[in-house]
Amino acid sequence: MKKLIALTMAVLMMLGMFAGCTADQEEAPGKNTYNITTVKEGYLTVVTSPDYAPYEFYALDEAGNPSLAGFDMALAKYIADYLGLTLEVVPMDFNGIMGEMAAGTADLAIAGLSPDPDREDSVDFSDMYYEGKQAFITTKANASKFTDLASTNKSEYQIAAQTGTIQNDLAAQYSPDAQLINLVKATDIIAELVSGKIDGAYVEWDVAVAYSANYPDLQIVCEVPYEAEGNVIGVKKGNADLLKYVNEALNKCVDDGQFAKFVAEALELAAGDNYQGLLGPDGKPTEPSDEE
Repeated sequence: MKKLIALTMAVLMMLGMFAGCTADQEEAPGKNTYNITTVKEGYLTVVTSPDYAPYEFYALDEAGNPSLAGFDMALAKYIADYLGLTLEVVPMDFNGIMGEMAAGTADLAIAGLSPDPDREDSVDFSDMYYEGKQAFITTKANASKFTDLASTNKSEYQIAAQTGTIQNDLAAQYSPDAQLINLVKATDIIAELVSGKIDGAYVEWDVAVAYSANYPDLQIVCEVPYEAEGNVIGVKKGNADLLKYVNEALNKCVDDGQFAKFVAEALELAAGDNYQGLLGPDGKPTEPSDEE
């Protein structure tokens, strides 16, 4: 009962924190403390892909109403407040984020990004703020097939990764002989995995942990080596002032221990009732939540 009350309170806090943060809910512009040029005066426009708990997802309250949650979203709000800007979050599929940044229509990309050199044409990288890991996952029914990464590299296996991510590159690196399946959403990967349509998948470690909490049939096989482990914020290319003050806010958040609290809160919410994906035109989940 105490855990249920804590989760409910956390969801309500998130509802308050992110009220008015999405693109279709207009709030007054901020005071712009550092006189930073942004794509929309007085606002910090952030693109994200809310299908990646505990990074970014929708927490659902008791009535099933969604609110943006996750430690990336808490970080986005922290940075916007630090800069004196009004946060405006634009959710989209992950494979559209770099295109949006390259087009110059958003200030920041906060979506569990790794500093992949291939992305440097579209964004500038902030300092690293979270040292994540990568994982290979399967189901407990298939666990005997996979003992290490080498065992994933067989032509009879269908191995998935999310389109446009470094996990996709890792799949090509460690399982080149397998049938590699590219899926747009992390939720699609999990659905295909638990239904037995694929044999395994490459995902970010904490994402694997979060999904395992809701899907007991999932099993993490092993950690996947990756040289550039960790996450950064993608900053609008060439906006040196924005990059400077984002790094200032970012490092303060981490050094003060606030970011560690964001992570702990996000992990707790991700274990509760949540929805991962884009909302429908009515602002409601278009699919059953992970708890249903």
